[in-house]
Amino acid sequence: MKKAGIIMVIGSLLLLGLFKYPLWNIMLGAPQYPEPLGMNIHLNGIQGVEEFDLQNIDGLNHYIGMKTIPKAEDMWEFAVFPKVIIGMVLLGVLIGILGFAGKLSYKFFLGWFVLMTVLGVLGMYDFNNWLTDYGSNLDPHAILKLYNPDGTPMTYKPPLFGHQKLLNFDVTSLPHIGGYLMFIGMSLTLVAFWVGRKVSLKTAK
Repeated sequence: MKKAGIIMVIGSLLLLGLFKYPLWNIMLGAPQYPEPLGMNIHLNGIQGVEEFDLQNIDGLNHYIGMKTIPKAEDMWEFAVFPKVIIGMVLLGVLIGILGFAGKLSYKFFLGWFVLMTVLGVLGMYDFNNWLTDYGSNLDPHAILKLYNPDGTPMTYKPPLFGHQKLLNFDVTSLPHIGGYLMFIGMSLTLVAFWVGRKVSLKTAK
């Protein structure tokens, strides 16, 4: 179980990368913007990829009635998510240490992974809801009012994952370094479970 415990600790600690690197990235490219505009979603707020990106995105969005990009204090998520990650890191390290010492079953490694997966799904659901509101809750007095062929107002929700065409913009939404570190860390906790299970079954024979 010692090897499994070490892997569990390493996997949990990789989540700390979210405090340095962005979790997600959204890029907007168009012919009139040789250098695409972008925003990085961090645990504690949204930042532009380049210095004036958020300002430029807000300027464009103003014409079609979209809200300005929220500041950290405008969304409760940016206050809660860092605490959740710290809590999961501490819990994972504790489970790993106890597993290393033989005081805890390898099944707790899987329990941590399931809990983190549930929290991740809830986080993505909340993020998607924000994107939906951001792209569809438009100012009725906007300068430009565009409509779909069926006469319904056009919405501008960025994709949760992947690429989408919005007017003349190509919008791409993908995980950033922090998101990949989280995925690797969670995968390692599954490896820890598998290694711990293998050792446990071998010992039981």
